[in-house]
Amino acid sequence: MPADNNDIRMIYVLLDGVGDLAHVDLDGKTPLEAAHTPALDAIASNSVSGRVISVGKGIAPESDIAVFNMLGYKFNHADYVGRGVIETIGIGLGFEDGDLAMRGNFATLDAKTGAITDRRAGRHIERKDAQAISRELEDKIRFSEPNTAVAVSPTIGHRVIVRLKRGNNAKFSSRISNTDPAYANIGGMGVAKAIGDFMKVERCVSLENAPDAIAAAQMVNEFSGQAIEIMQNSAINEERRKSGKKELSCILLRDAGDKCPRVEPINQKYGMSFSCIVDMPVEIGISRVLRMKAFEAGGLTDYEQKAKVAADAMSSQNAIYVHIKGPDEFGHDGDAVGKKNNIEEIDRRFFAKLLDLVDTSKVAIMVSADHSTPCIKYGHSDDPVPVIVSFDGIKSDGTTKMTESQAARGKMGMLDGFRVVPTALEMIKSAVV
Repeated sequence: MPADNNDIRMIYVLLDGVGDLAHVDLDGKTPLEAAHTPALDAIASNSVSGRVISVGKGIAPESDIAVFNMLGYKFNHADYVGRGVIETIGIGLGFEDGDLAMRGNFATLDAKTGAITDRRAGRHIERKDAQAISRELEDKIRFSEPNTAVAVSPTIGHRVIVRLKRGNNAKFSSRISNTDPAYANIGGMGVAKAIGDFMKVERCVSLENAPDAIAAAQMVNEFSGQAIEIMQNSAINEERRKSGKKELSCILLRDAGDKCPRVEPINQKYGMSFSCIVDMPVEIGISRVLRMKAFEAGGLTDYEQKAKVAADAMSSQNAIYVHIKGPDEFGHDGDAVGKKNNIEEIDRRFFAKLLDLVDTSKVAIMVSADHSTPCIKYGHSDDPVPVIVSFDGIKSDGTTKMTESQAARGKMGMLDGFRVVPTALEMIKSAVV
């Protein structure tokens, strides 16, 4: 990509998990099709659209690798460091090559059967409870391998990072399986699995016959087993039981990584100032890995503020990527009506505000998703997501609404995720007068 993109101005919005499938609760429509979105419709009516397979055919990706692809970074399985490392960087927890970092979920187990009854322990966990039980785990867990240390760092809601550090300058290998039954670890990339009604904490196994991987799997299993016992007897859970709250029974671990990422900075890649507005640890980690300037724009649902900050950034930046989390959670919960309502709220509070603040003859707006999270599947899928590129200088292809069905007829056709940004930049560049 020639380093001559300084004439471009682009706001790039990723609606997390917004892609979906037809749902009976929406009269056979997807949430995007059913939602009343006048602002997004106005953007779409001035656009060219298409569909995107964010990571690859047959891959139901996790958000980290999907976002990397949607920003133009395609990894081979062996080259990817794993979500655990990205989130560790995102929260500012120290990490060195040879450490083992994993993303975790606080989850609830059935006391009699050990079955997982809620992979997210109610999702909205009080921070004081998450912090207290994390400190308890750090204080009480003892490993058979001397000098092994553990850090347990809760982030947002049910999410937590677990980092293991080996003593005596020894290293761990991340070639191990997940204990979270909902995700597979394929060469470092997390891939959503089809899950049934009965799930249990899985035993971690080494994926190669190497001492560092065997040791890593053993330490993970020791952590998991002791954590379940400690959490069962914790005063935190005693209080949660009395209050009718879901217990923090275990930590489901996935996406182990053992090395720091080394990638081309995004400004160097595209020859432009490319910044972001992000909230979640994984997206913050991605911004730090790509050396992308991150603007402060309030909390997760401060949509008006995010729109204003994005618009104001066009005075100093060529492009800003805005990640909006909302739709994904409704997909995981199987709530199609809630997802539709959330899309309408984002349209009313973010896109309408953005259109008030942006001159579309000077600033292009691109909207897509990192992946689909169909409500009927309660999780990520490999279904294509829509993309629209809107700019006064681009001739519309007749798209009137950002939906899965209209995107299937769009002139952009089907794109691989890592080609989305380069394709959009070329389109915008050719339209800049």
